[in-house]
Amino acid sequence: MGRPKSNQSLDAKVLRRIRGRGAGAVATPADFLDMGGRAAVDQALSRLVRQGALRRASRGVYAYPQQSKLLGELSPRPEEVAQALARRGAQRLLPSGAYAANLLGLSDQVPGRIEYLTDGPSRRVMIRQLGVVLKRTTPRQLATAGRVTGTVTQALRFLRREQVDESVVETLRRRLSAEDKRQLLKDIKLVPAWIGEVFRRVAQGRE
Repeated sequence: MGRPKSNQSLDAKVLRRIRGRGAGAVATPADFLDMGGRAAVDQALSRLVRQGALRRASRGVYAYPQQSKLLGELSPRPEEVAQALARRGAQRLLPSGAYAANLLGLSDQVPGRIEYLTDGPSRRVMIRQLGVVLKRTTPRQLATAGRVTGTVTQALRFLRREQVDESVVETLRRRLSAEDKRQLLKDIKLVPAWIGEVFRRVAQGRE
């Protein structure tokens, strides 16, 4: 006996939406609640996983698999997982810790986890052997979320004041665009004084 047509229709809608975001896209049930109730969406996602159309990356996190000719099926990108988790509550995200430093080329250290600060609930999921962590913080810490200033600030905090030497400043000068440097100067009032001084050195150096 086949599945009810309503189930088939919901499955098709869910799959169409996540496929529309491209291979490697990540979603949670909250991304589909405009299509049906939570129980129905959960069941649709479970059916699509059983069919092999989607992968369950972690509890409550689903991925449309991306294939590589060389490596086979790829794990979902941690950034996509974090964005999917944040969408549920319209949360802001700010890269933090070793991950922020790595994004800016300030550290060769491979992060053991991908960490973001957020104004939503704290959450941790495992994607293969890599942890993706959303850590709740204060509105003040997130004042520069969504701007390059925020990532630079978190990277500098990770490195600590005593380790921020001329080589760090020079790396940021090379990595950041003229527009990014102007943004650093605009946001000096939002960061600690020592970080603001680094901002000035980066922005006022040669471009």
